[in-house]
Amino acid sequence: MASLNNASWSSGLCGCYDDVGGCCLTFFCPCVVFGRIAEIVDMGATSCCASGTVYAALASVTGMGCLYSCGYRSRLREQYRLKETPCGDCCVHWFCEACALCQEYRELKTRGFDMALGWQANMEKMGKTTAPQTHAGMTR
Repeated sequence: MASLNNASWSSGLCGCYDDVGGCCLTFFCPCVVFGRIAEIVDMGATSCCASGTVYAALASVTGMGCLYSCGYRSRLREQYRLKETPCGDCCVHWFCEACALCQEYRELKTRGFDMALGWQANMEKMGKTTAPQTHAGMTR
């Protein structure tokens, strides 16, 4: 059976120079970056704070935050039908967690999300870019 996931990522795994601000945020506060990614990928079902806290706890206690974050990479790929490159999601997160988080962060930004806003505010913002509502009496 052919894979349905054939779209390319908007930037490469090592394309951190494409978003220096996001790269620095990932380096200094990976739990914030992961929390923002998780909230968008979960479509608001989990908060940035909750996901980021779980990630920080796992990373601090076990050093294995990648075991939590790789699942979100898989979900992101499924949502946007992205290729599983350069290797499996868990391998990407295991060998280069920071690069994986940066790439996912850039991908969502490229797709129109303002990562600092969260899911709900992004939906409201995107709703405002649609055609304006018409009110009774505004017809010709």
